[in-house]
Amino acid sequence: MNDLQMKAPSTIDLRTEYLGLTLKNPLVPSSSPLTGDFDNARRLEDAGAAAIVLPSLFEEALLHEEEQMTRFLDHQPIGHPEAQSFLPDLPEYASELDQHVARIERYKESLSIPVIASLNGVTPQGWVRHAKDLQDAGCDALELNLYGIAARRDETAAEVEARYLQVVKSLLDVVSIPLTVKLSAQFSSPVNFIGELENLGVKGVVLFNRFYQPDIDLASRHVVPRIQLSHSYEALLRIRWIALLRGQVGLGIAGTGGFHNHEDVLKGLMAGADVVHVCSALLREGPDYLRTILFGMSAWMEQEEYSSVQQLKGSLSQRHAANPSAYERANYAELLGQDALLKVDLKRHRE
Repeated sequence: MNDLQMKAPSTIDLRTEYLGLTLKNPLVPSSSPLTGDFDNARRLEDAGAAAIVLPSLFEEALLHEEEQMTRFLDHQPIGHPEAQSFLPDLPEYASELDQHVARIERYKESLSIPVIASLNGVTPQGWVRHAKDLQDAGCDALELNLYGIAARRDETAAEVEARYLQVVKSLLDVVSIPLTVKLSAQFSSPVNFIGELENLGVKGVVLFNRFYQPDIDLASRHVVPRIQLSHSYEALLRIRWIALLRGQVGLGIAGTGGFHNHEDVLKGLMAGADVVHVCSALLREGPDYLRTILFGMSAWMEQEEYSSVQQLKGSLSQRHAANPSAYERANYAELLGQDALLKVDLKRHRE
Protein backbone atom coordinates (compact mmCIF):
# COMPACT_ATOMS: atom_id res chain seq x y z
CA MET A 1 0.00 0.00 0.00
CA ASN A 2 1.08 3.59 -0.53
CA ASP A 3 1.23 6.23 2.23
CA LEU A 4 -2.36 7.35 1.53
CA GLN A 5 -3.73 3.86 2.02
CA MET A 6 -1.68 3.10 5.14
CA LYS A 7 -3.55 5.69 7.24
CA ALA A 8 -6.75 3.62 7.46
CA PRO A 9 -8.83 6.19 9.41
CA SER A 10 -11.75 4.80 11.37
CA THR A 11 -13.76 8.01 11.78
CA ILE A 12 -15.24 8.04 8.26
CA ASP A 13 -18.87 6.95 7.94
CA LEU A 14 -18.92 4.78 4.81
CA ARG A 15 -22.58 3.76 5.05
CA THR A 16 -24.87 4.18 2.05
CA GLU A 17 -28.47 3.41 1.06
CA TYR A 18 -29.28 1.27 -1.97
CA LEU A 19 -32.56 -0.48 -2.88
CA GLY A 20 -33.94 0.37 0.53
CA LEU A 21 -31.01 -1.48 2.16
CA THR A 22 -28.58 0.20 4.53
CA LEU A 23 -25.10 -0.99 3.53
CA LYS A 24 -21.93 -0.60 5.57
CA ASN A 25 -20.06 0.83 2.56
CA PRO A 26 -20.59 1.32 -1.20
CA LEU A 27 -18.53 -1.68 -2.42
CA VAL A 28 -20.62 -4.50 -3.91
CA PRO A 29 -18.89 -7.38 -5.73
CA SER A 30 -20.87 -7.92 -8.90
CA SER A 31 -21.98 -11.14 -10.54
CA SER A 32 -18.92 -13.31 -11.26
CA PRO A 33 -17.39 -16.73 -10.52
CA LEU A 34 -16.11 -15.25 -7.24
CA THR A 35 -19.57 -14.55 -5.87
CA GLY A 36 -20.77 -17.97 -7.00
CA ASP A 37 -18.24 -19.81 -4.85
CA PHE A 38 -19.19 -20.04 -1.18
CA ASP A 39 -15.64 -19.87 0.22
CA ASN A 40 -14.87 -16.81 -1.90
CA ALA A 41 -18.18 -15.22 -0.87
CA ARG A 42 -17.09 -15.59 2.75
CA ARG A 43 -13.72 -14.03 1.91
CA LEU A 44 -15.44 -11.13 0.18
CA GLU A 45 -17.61 -10.52 3.23
CA ASP A 46 -14.56 -10.68 5.54
CA ALA A 47 -12.70 -8.20 3.29
CA GLY A 48 -15.52 -5.65 3.55
CA ALA A 49 -18.09 -6.40 0.85
CA ALA A 50 -21.32 -4.58 1.71
CA ALA A 51 -23.48 -6.98 -0.34
CA ILE A 52 -22.91 -9.43 -3.16
CA VAL A 53 -24.59 -10.06 -6.50
CA LEU A 54 -24.80 -13.74 -7.37
CA PRO A 55 -23.97 -15.13 -10.82
CA SER A 56 -26.85 -14.74 -13.25
CA LEU A 57 -29.49 -17.37 -13.73
CA PHE A 58 -29.75 -17.63 -17.53
CA GLU A 59 -33.11 -18.65 -18.89
CA GLU A 60 -31.47 -20.09 -22.01
CA ALA A 61 -29.50 -22.53 -19.84
CA LEU A 62 -32.66 -23.65 -18.06
CA LEU A 63 -34.54 -24.11 -21.34
CA HIS A 64 -31.66 -26.12 -22.79
CA GLU A 65 -31.50 -28.26 -19.65
CA GLU A 66 -35.25 -28.93 -19.80
CA GLU A 67 -35.04 -29.88 -23.48
CA GLN A 68 -32.14 -32.26 -22.84
CA MET A 69 -33.92 -33.96 -19.96
CA THR A 70 -37.14 -34.29 -21.96
CA ARG A 71 -35.26 -35.77 -24.92
CA PHE A 72 -33.38 -38.18 -22.69
CA LEU A 73 -36.28 -39.35 -20.53
CA ASP A 74 -39.19 -39.28 -22.97
CA HIS A 75 -37.49 -40.24 -26.23
CA GLN A 76 -34.66 -42.53 -25.15
CA PRO A 77 -35.08 -45.90 -26.95
CA ILE A 78 -34.53 -48.65 -24.39
CA GLY A 79 -33.80 -52.02 -26.02
CA HIS A 80 -33.13 -54.02 -22.89
CA PRO A 81 -34.73 -53.96 -19.44
CA GLU A 82 -31.37 -53.49 -17.72
CA ALA A 83 -30.82 -50.29 -19.71
CA GLN A 84 -33.39 -48.65 -17.45
CA SER A 85 -30.69 -48.45 -14.75
CA PHE A 86 -28.81 -45.88 -16.82
CA LEU A 87 -31.55 -43.29 -16.36
CA PRO A 88 -30.88 -40.70 -13.63
CA ASP A 89 -32.59 -40.90 -10.27
CA LEU A 90 -34.81 -37.83 -10.52
CA PRO A 91 -35.25 -37.20 -6.77
CA GLU A 92 -31.45 -36.80 -6.53
CA TYR A 93 -31.05 -34.69 -9.67
CA ALA A 94 -30.44 -30.98 -9.02
CA SER A 95 -31.28 -28.68 -11.92
CA GLU A 96 -29.51 -25.38 -12.46
CA LEU A 97 -32.47 -23.60 -10.89
CA ASP A 98 -32.29 -25.94 -7.90
CA GLN A 99 -28.61 -25.12 -7.51
CA HIS A 100 -29.30 -21.36 -7.60
CA VAL A 101 -32.03 -21.71 -4.98
CA ALA A 102 -29.78 -23.83 -2.78
CA ARG A 103 -26.96 -21.28 -3.12
CA ILE A 104 -29.22 -18.41 -2.02
CA GLU A 105 -30.47 -20.41 0.96
CA ARG A 106 -26.93 -21.31 2.04
CA TYR A 107 -25.66 -17.75 1.65
CA LYS A 108 -28.55 -16.35 3.64
CA GLU A 109 -27.88 -18.83 6.44
CA SER A 110 -24.14 -18.08 6.60
CA LEU A 111 -23.57 -14.47 5.49
CA SER A 112 -24.60 -11.33 7.31
CA ILE A 113 -24.61 -9.09 4.23
CA PRO A 114 -27.48 -8.74 1.72
CA VAL A 115 -27.59 -11.24 -1.13
CA ILE A 116 -28.80 -9.94 -4.50
CA ALA A 117 -29.90 -12.52 -7.07
CA SER A 118 -29.34 -11.90 -10.78
CA LEU A 119 -31.70 -12.95 -13.55
CA ASN A 120 -30.91 -12.89 -17.25
CA GLY A 121 -33.90 -13.98 -19.34
CA VAL A 122 -35.11 -14.06 -22.91
CA THR A 123 -38.90 -14.36 -22.56
CA PRO A 124 -41.38 -12.52 -20.32
CA GLN A 125 -42.72 -15.84 -19.01
CA GLY A 126 -39.27 -17.06 -18.02
CA TRP A 127 -38.29 -13.84 -16.33
CA VAL A 128 -41.44 -13.79 -14.22
CA ARG A 129 -41.44 -17.48 -13.29
CA HIS A 130 -37.78 -17.61 -12.29
CA ALA A 131 -37.87 -14.26 -10.46
CA LYS A 132 -40.53 -15.72 -8.14
CA ASP A 133 -38.33 -18.77 -7.51
CA LEU A 134 -35.37 -16.57 -6.55
CA GLN A 135 -37.48 -14.43 -4.26
CA ASP A 136 -38.91 -17.48 -2.52
CA ALA A 137 -35.35 -18.70 -1.90
CA GLY A 138 -34.81 -15.66 0.34
CA CYS A 139 -32.68 -13.18 -1.61
CA ASP A 140 -32.80 -9.55 -0.42
CA ALA A 141 -33.18 -7.98 -3.87
CA LEU A 142 -33.25 -8.94 -7.53
CA GLU A 143 -31.11 -7.60 -10.36
CA LEU A 144 -32.77 -7.96 -13.77
CA ASN A 145 -30.27 -7.95 -16.58
CA LEU A 146 -31.82 -6.43 -19.73
CA TYR A 147 -29.13 -7.84 -22.00
CA GLY A 148 -30.18 -7.92 -25.61
CA ILE A 149 -29.13 -6.78 -29.08
CA ALA A 150 -31.75 -4.93 -31.12
CA ALA A 151 -30.60 -6.22 -34.49
CA ARG A 152 -33.79 -6.33 -36.57
CA ARG A 153 -34.33 -3.62 -39.15
CA ASP A 154 -38.09 -3.58 -38.57
CA GLU A 155 -37.82 -3.12 -34.78
CA THR A 156 -37.85 0.46 -33.55
CA ALA A 157 -36.25 1.84 -30.41
CA ALA A 158 -39.71 2.60 -29.03
CA GLU A 159 -40.75 -1.03 -29.53
CA VAL A 160 -37.64 -2.30 -27.74
CA GLU A 161 -38.26 -0.01 -24.77
CA ALA A 162 -41.98 -0.89 -24.65
CA ARG A 163 -41.15 -4.60 -24.57
CA TYR A 164 -38.68 -4.15 -21.73
CA LEU A 165 -41.11 -2.01 -19.76
CA GLN A 166 -43.80 -4.66 -20.12
CA VAL A 167 -41.41 -7.32 -18.86
CA VAL A 168 -40.52 -5.18 -15.84
CA LYS A 169 -44.19 -4.48 -15.13
CA SER A 170 -45.04 -8.18 -15.27
CA LEU A 171 -42.18 -8.98 -12.96
CA LEU A 172 -43.14 -6.31 -10.44
CA ASP A 173 -46.62 -7.82 -10.31
CA VAL A 174 -45.27 -11.07 -8.84
CA VAL A 175 -42.28 -10.07 -6.69
CA SER A 176 -42.22 -7.87 -3.62
CA ILE A 177 -38.47 -7.59 -3.00
CA PRO A 178 -36.63 -4.54 -4.41
CA LEU A 179 -35.91 -4.75 -8.14
CA THR A 180 -32.93 -3.13 -9.82
CA VAL A 181 -32.44 -3.19 -13.60
CA LYS A 182 -29.03 -3.57 -15.23
CA LEU A 183 -28.91 -1.69 -18.54
CA SER A 184 -26.60 -1.39 -21.50
CA ALA A 185 -25.35 1.98 -22.70
CA GLN A 186 -27.08 1.53 -26.06
CA PHE A 187 -30.42 3.15 -25.27
CA SER A 188 -31.09 6.25 -27.34
CA SER A 189 -32.47 8.19 -24.35
CA PRO A 190 -31.35 6.41 -21.19
CA VAL A 191 -32.47 9.09 -18.71
CA ASN A 192 -36.03 9.03 -20.08
CA PHE A 193 -36.13 5.23 -20.07
CA ILE A 194 -34.84 5.06 -16.50
CA GLY A 195 -37.50 7.56 -15.51
CA GLU A 196 -40.12 5.20 -16.96
CA LEU A 197 -38.62 2.34 -14.95
CA GLU A 198 -38.89 4.44 -11.79
CA ASN A 199 -42.53 5.23 -12.57
CA LEU A 200 -43.24 1.48 -12.69
CA GLY A 201 -41.74 0.94 -9.24
CA VAL A 202 -38.17 -0.14 -9.99
CA LYS A 203 -35.95 0.70 -7.01
CA GLY A 204 -32.59 0.98 -8.78
CA VAL A 205 -30.56 0.86 -11.97
CA VAL A 206 -27.09 -0.52 -12.70
CA LEU A 207 -25.04 1.40 -15.30
CA PHE A 208 -23.80 -0.19 -17.54
CA ASN A 209 -23.63 -3.78 -18.68
CA ARG A 210 -20.51 -4.77 -20.64
CA PHE A 211 -21.39 -6.75 -23.76
CA TYR A 212 -19.06 -9.60 -24.57
CA GLN A 213 -17.95 -8.90 -28.13
CA PRO A 214 -17.82 -11.60 -30.82
CA ASP A 215 -14.54 -11.94 -32.68
CA ILE A 216 -13.61 -13.62 -35.95
CA ASP A 217 -10.99 -16.36 -35.86
CA LEU A 218 -9.18 -16.00 -39.17
CA ALA A 219 -7.70 -19.50 -38.99
CA SER A 220 -10.96 -21.38 -38.38
CA ARG A 221 -13.28 -18.84 -40.07
CA HIS A 222 -15.51 -19.07 -37.00
CA VAL A 223 -17.15 -16.39 -34.92
CA VAL A 224 -15.86 -16.80 -31.36
CA PRO A 225 -16.67 -15.00 -28.08
CA ARG A 226 -14.00 -12.89 -26.41
CA ILE A 227 -14.11 -12.33 -22.65
CA GLN A 228 -11.91 -9.47 -21.50
CA LEU A 229 -11.64 -7.90 -18.08
CA SER A 230 -12.46 -4.20 -17.86
CA HIS A 231 -10.07 -1.25 -17.55
CA SER A 232 -10.40 1.93 -15.49
CA TYR A 233 -11.03 4.15 -18.52
CA GLU A 234 -14.33 2.32 -19.07
CA ALA A 235 -15.63 3.84 -15.82
CA LEU A 236 -15.68 7.27 -17.48
CA LEU A 237 -18.77 6.41 -19.55
CA ARG A 238 -20.56 5.29 -16.39
CA ILE A 239 -19.48 8.37 -14.45
CA ARG A 240 -20.85 10.69 -17.13
CA TRP A 241 -24.29 9.08 -17.21
CA ILE A 242 -24.49 8.71 -13.44
CA ALA A 243 -23.77 12.42 -13.12
CA LEU A 244 -26.42 13.27 -15.73
CA LEU A 245 -28.97 10.98 -14.08
CA ARG A 246 -28.50 11.95 -10.43
CA GLY A 247 -30.91 14.75 -9.57
CA GLN A 248 -33.40 13.74 -12.26
CA VAL A 249 -34.55 10.48 -10.64
CA GLY A 250 -34.94 9.28 -7.08
CA LEU A 251 -34.13 5.59 -7.47
CA GLY A 252 -30.85 3.99 -6.44
CA ILE A 253 -27.89 4.09 -8.83
CA ALA A 254 -25.08 1.54 -9.07
CA GLY A 255 -22.02 2.01 -11.25
CA THR A 256 -20.47 -1.07 -12.84
CA GLY A 257 -17.70 -1.57 -15.37
CA GLY A 258 -14.19 -0.15 -14.98
CA PHE A 259 -14.17 0.60 -11.25
CA HIS A 260 -10.78 -0.79 -10.22
CA ASN A 261 -9.36 1.29 -7.36
CA HIS A 262 -10.37 3.75 -4.67
CA GLU A 263 -10.04 6.70 -7.07
CA ASP A 264 -12.48 5.14 -9.56
CA VAL A 265 -14.94 4.43 -6.74
CA LEU A 266 -14.70 7.96 -5.32
CA LYS A 267 -15.35 9.46 -8.76
CA GLY A 268 -18.42 7.25 -9.18
CA LEU A 269 -19.77 8.32 -5.79
CA MET A 270 -19.12 12.00 -6.42
CA ALA A 271 -20.96 11.70 -9.74
CA GLY A 272 -23.97 10.35 -7.83
CA ALA A 273 -23.73 6.57 -7.47
CA ASP A 274 -25.06 4.98 -4.29
CA VAL A 275 -22.90 1.89 -4.70
CA VAL A 276 -20.15 0.75 -7.04
CA HIS A 277 -19.92 -2.81 -8.32
CA VAL A 278 -16.44 -4.31 -8.47
CA CYS A 279 -15.57 -7.35 -10.56
CA SER A 280 -12.47 -7.37 -12.79
CA ALA A 281 -10.19 -5.93 -10.10
CA LEU A 282 -11.24 -8.71 -7.71
CA LEU A 283 -10.72 -11.38 -10.36
CA ARG A 284 -7.21 -10.01 -10.90
CA GLU A 285 -6.23 -9.30 -7.30
CA GLY A 286 -8.47 -11.58 -5.22
CA PRO A 287 -11.21 -10.88 -2.65
CA ASP A 288 -8.83 -9.25 -0.12
CA TYR A 289 -8.30 -6.37 -2.56
CA LEU A 290 -11.54 -4.88 -1.24
CA ARG A 291 -9.58 -3.88 1.90
CA THR A 292 -7.14 -1.88 -0.22
CA ILE A 293 -9.97 0.03 -1.89
CA LEU A 294 -11.67 0.76 1.43
CA PHE A 295 -8.41 1.96 3.01
CA GLY A 296 -7.77 4.27 0.08
CA MET A 297 -11.29 5.68 0.15
CA SER A 298 -11.22 6.40 3.87
CA ALA A 299 -7.77 7.96 3.80
CA TRP A 300 -8.62 10.25 0.87
CA MET A 301 -11.90 11.32 2.45
CA GLU A 302 -10.19 12.17 5.74
CA GLN A 303 -7.48 14.07 3.90
CA GLU A 304 -10.09 16.07 1.96
CA GLU A 305 -12.25 16.57 5.10
CA TYR A 306 -15.24 14.48 4.09
CA SER A 307 -16.87 12.84 7.09
CA SER A 308 -19.23 10.45 5.28
CA VAL A 309 -20.10 8.85 1.98
CA GLN A 310 -23.48 10.56 2.22
CA GLN A 311 -21.71 13.94 2.14
CA LEU A 312 -19.66 12.84 -0.85
CA LYS A 313 -22.43 11.31 -2.98
CA GLY A 314 -23.56 13.45 -5.89
CA SER A 315 -21.36 16.39 -4.94
CA LEU A 316 -20.10 16.54 -8.53
CA SER A 317 -23.23 15.42 -10.37
CA GLN A 318 -24.27 17.64 -13.25
CA ARG A 319 -26.67 19.49 -10.98
CA HIS A 320 -23.91 20.40 -8.51
CA ALA A 321 -20.89 20.72 -10.82
CA ALA A 322 -19.29 24.16 -11.20
CA ASN A 323 -19.39 23.62 -14.98
CA PRO A 324 -22.46 21.42 -15.71
CA SER A 325 -21.89 21.54 -19.47
CA ALA A 326 -18.60 19.67 -18.99
CA TYR A 327 -20.65 16.44 -18.87
CA GLU A 328 -22.14 17.17 -22.29
CA ARG A 329 -20.97 18.70 -25.58
CA ALA A 330 -18.87 21.61 -24.25
CA ASN A 331 -16.25 19.18 -22.97
CA TYR A 332 -16.09 17.55 -26.42
CA ALA A 333 -15.60 20.87 -28.18
CA GLU A 334 -12.89 21.87 -25.72
CA LEU A 335 -10.97 18.65 -26.32
CA LEU A 336 -11.18 19.13 -30.11
CA GLY A 337 -9.76 22.62 -29.67
CA GLN A 338 -6.88 21.27 -27.61
CA ASP A 339 -6.24 18.64 -30.26
CA ALA A 340 -6.02 21.32 -32.96
CA LEU A 341 -3.54 23.33 -30.88
CA LEU A 342 -1.45 20.21 -30.36
CA LYS A 343 -1.27 19.60 -34.12
CA VAL A 344 -0.13 23.21 -34.68
CA ASP A 345 2.59 22.82 -32.05
CA LEU A 346 3.79 19.55 -33.62
CA LYS A 347 3.91 21.16 -37.06
CA ARG A 348 6.02 24.06 -35.76
CA HIS A 349 8.35 21.63 -34.02
CA ARG A 350 8.96 19.72 -37.26
CA GLU A 351 9.70 22.96 -39.10
